[in-house]
Amino acid sequence: MKKAIVLLSGGLDSTTALYVAKSQCFDELYAITFKYGQKHDKEIRSAVAVAQQAGVKEHKIVELLLNQWKGCSLTDPGMEIHDGDVARNTIPDTYVPARNMVFLSVAASYADALGITDIFIGVSEVDYSGYVDCREEFIRSMEQTINLGTVLGAEQKKKITLHAPFLHMTKAEEIQWGTTLGVDFGKTWSCYRGTEKPCGTCDSCLLRAKAFREAGIQDPLLNDSES
Repeated sequence: MKKAIVLLSGGLDSTTALYVAKSQCFDELYAITFKYGQKHDKEIRSAVAVAQQAGVKEHKIVELLLNQWKGCSLTDPGMEIHDGDVARNTIPDTYVPARNMVFLSVAASYADALGITDIFIGVSEVDYSGYVDCREEFIRSMEQTINLGTVLGAEQKKKITLHAPFLHMTKAEEIQWGTTLGVDFGKTWSCYRGTEKPCGTCDSCLLRAKAFREAGIQDPLLNDSES
């Protein structure tokens, strides 16, 4: 039986990554979601719904509280989440310092404990808001580090592979792929704000809207009048 761990935030990317893993004959899936001190829990609730619908074997929700230091508008209560600008050339203040490094380290610990050698993450270096921990260079370096720092990799010589299936894809291409796999995008949440409906103006909402528009697919979170 092929087993894999999927980093599942409840957003568009991680949900599609989960279904890619299912499509690649990983028939026993373990999801891991992080409460890292974000200002709302809508994405976490989406992750729970997605995991249940996908039939994962086990879903762990891990609390890390990266809001103990300041400087990120997603976690710092003293900072406002600003409207987005996807054309900027600087790192946005929604960047959570080294988040993917931390998440992958915890996922590696989970993998080492379970004897699982495949970890999926939904990052892309094409549509990624300028986050440095979404680049291929980082993913490959992290993969090497994980193999050097786990019993599976270092002692048992069972190579742990980081799968990033969207690394060189646009979000539009990812949505088209996810649609063929039966992803229910209506269960996902991308908005940085925890409002009843997506705000439509934060970076994540702007990137999501652009992706659905380019894919030629209606975002199920928006009705026709809002699209």
